[in-house]
Amino acid sequence: MGPLKGYKVVELAGIGPGPFCATLLADMGAEVIRVDRLVPSGLGLATETKYDVMSRGRRSIAVDLKSPDGVETVLKLVEQADALIEGFRPGVCEKLGLGPDDCLARNPGLVFGRMTGWGQSGPWAKVAGHDINYIALSGALHAIGTPETPTPPLNLVGDYGGGGMFLAVGVLAAMLEARNSGQGQVVDTSMVEGASFLTLTFFGMLASGKWQEARGANILDGGAHFYGIYETQDGKYVSIGSIEPKFYQLLIELSGVDAAALDDQMNADNWAAKRQVLEQVFRTKTRDEWDAIMAGSDVCYAPVLTFTEAMAHPHNQDRGSFIDVGGVKQPGPAPKFSRTPSEVSRPASVAGEHTDAVLAEWGFDGDEIARLHQAGAIMQAGD
Repeated sequence: MGPLKGYKVVELAGIGPGPFCATLLADMGAEVIRVDRLVPSGLGLATETKYDVMSRGRRSIAVDLKSPDGVETVLKLVEQADALIEGFRPGVCEKLGLGPDDCLARNPGLVFGRMTGWGQSGPWAKVAGHDINYIALSGALHAIGTPETPTPPLNLVGDYGGGGMFLAVGVLAAMLEARNSGQGQVVDTSMVEGASFLTLTFFGMLASGKWQEARGANILDGGAHFYGIYETQDGKYVSIGSIEPKFYQLLIELSGVDAAALDDQMNADNWAAKRQVLEQVFRTKTRDEWDAIMAGSDVCYAPVLTFTEAMAHPHNQDRGSFIDVGGVKQPGPAPKFSRTPSEVSRPASVAGEHTDAVLAEWGFDGDEIARLHQAGAIMQAGD
């Protein structure tokens, strides 16, 4: 019963950041219909479907998008939708007959959400790429890693942070505007630009001379001894973020280090030497022992947990941060709403699992559904 209850979204199935956006919208209550590509008959429920957690919360219809009847089926859904989201290369939807002009002609109030790595325009617009390439061009990748080499931060910065999250924000903003104006529009989300936006603060620091473009030389990139990761006696790790002077003083007290060895906190010339001091100290105890000393204090401390450990941590359990969906433990909806809580309505669906039911609910009569099946334009899972 989330805050987006009553909104209808058509998702043209893709990978990675597109489904991430759709999951956000579905968790917050929107009715998201996933349009999967038509697959050969014999679709039955796959045993691994439940592990596709990025596809949770929405129903699936299987449609042949190369068939005129299939395209017309999607356009009829578009007539009733608030938004459509897609993550194909530029021009693909237009070739299918499902581009912005086609869809907005059917529904002038539609928000057409598009996401690509490079954006819909520019010399690289139609070039293949992945998260690592997009964040490389944004400048973000260069700033992340060791002094020796940049390190990809999984695919979180481009695909999900700079891509899916920005697409969701753009679609939500455009839907709000459409409710006032009655007019839809196209939302062009570029992962390069989204990833760049995530680094907004650092562009300001760079311009002011407070950021060096050498990795490991700044406060937030591992250069500062008071903001970093330290290995413990048992080969695990803890995180320290004692930036403010009062937190830094508490770090000195609880770590047991001689205050003189860590004086003059902001003198970057001595950061490397001070890091060596803390490295030695943190290796004298296990991670659990440091937890007993620092967890819950204002040192700005947390143990570095694995995914499995994170699910079991008392703080995360107290907030219900992780949930079980169809027997698979996974992160729960975020953020939390006080009056209209988000929820996961269902686990991931097999392609075409709900074709007949969805089309019937969206106004297709029985004869029309039967004709589309006979024409091979749609398929119901298990047929």
